[in-house]
Amino acid sequence: MRGVFDPDNLSIKLKELETLTQDENLWNDKNNAQKILREKSLISEKLEQYQNLIQNFNDNLDYLNLANSENDQSLLNDIITNLKTIAKQVTDFEIECLFAGENDQNNCFVDINAGAGGTDSCDFALMLLRMYERFANLRNFKSEIIDIVAGEEAGIRGATLKISGRFAYGWLKHEAGVHRLVRISPFNANGKRQTSFASVSINAEIDDEINIEILEKDLRIDTYRASGAGGQHVNKTDSAIRITHLPSNIVVQCQSDRSQIKNRLEAMKLLKAKLYDLELQKKKTAQQIFEDNKSDNSFGHQIRSYVLHPYQLVKDLRSNYETGNIQAVLDGEIEQFIKAMLTLQKN
Repeated sequence: MRGVFDPDNLSIKLKELETLTQDENLWNDKNNAQKILREKSLISEKLEQYQNLIQNFNDNLDYLNLANSENDQSLLNDIITNLKTIAKQVTDFEIECLFAGENDQNNCFVDINAGAGGTDSCDFALMLLRMYERFANLRNFKSEIIDIVAGEEAGIRGATLKISGRFAYGWLKHEAGVHRLVRISPFNANGKRQTSFASVSINAEIDDEINIEILEKDLRIDTYRASGAGGQHVNKTDSAIRITHLPSNIVVQCQSDRSQIKNRLEAMKLLKAKLYDLELQKKKTAQQIFEDNKSDNSFGHQIRSYVLHPYQLVKDLRSNYETGNIQAVLDGEIEQFIKAMLTLQKN
């Protein structure tokens, strides 16, 4: 764990930040002050997590000695369960220590859109939506579908999922790109193998203190009746909101609530996130991740392949991490793909 986390250096950094917070001129620059306080809070939290993991592990070692000396099988079983939990917590902690982006702590919006492949691509988009919902559930994050458009025959044409939780954006930012599915199509009467595509984009929810100027005159706001792939996903109301930002031609939609006001507020958050991301991308070169992830939603541009036939394999084409347990991946177990990408980016 010390390979990605150096408690000694962080302790020194924390003392430096604490000194800065005591400066009487700290709040002369509000943005810098907030940045310092956020960094101080994050480092304090990481150090506390680290100490708790060490303490829990040592406690269980003591219990293990007691269980062995007293031949207590029940206590031994509890210790094994505890150690498995600690091992999972250590893995998560290692991954979170790789989060270095300014917005990694934030909530995020996950946009999923069907690409080439007809009905199969719509079905694949729905599979990805469920995968990210289940990932959020496994991490005890909150997930909410704020917009969804049903496919003509099956699945979805597109959806926007909001995932709320500590480091939600950090966990999911490298999921952005084109995903590819290969399988025997359930929608083909001849049982032929079908390749289909869906794109995923990830935007961090932006903190209120970050000023993104959005002028009312630059917006076109439309209302419409909510619709979606099943009553479990959306409320059937007339309060859905569509906002078009005219200068950038960015369109966002929200239909998750029965309140038009709440849908408008959520749509504005999504618009702010997309405009912020757009400004960041303008500063990046063509070689960087965003340009790769915004490539054509079709063959040759995918970041990950999900192969169900003639064999079963999920492979990320950037990190080369792969697994044959495709059902686990579709059930939201994507942590190792995320860790592989974060490690690759660090190196």
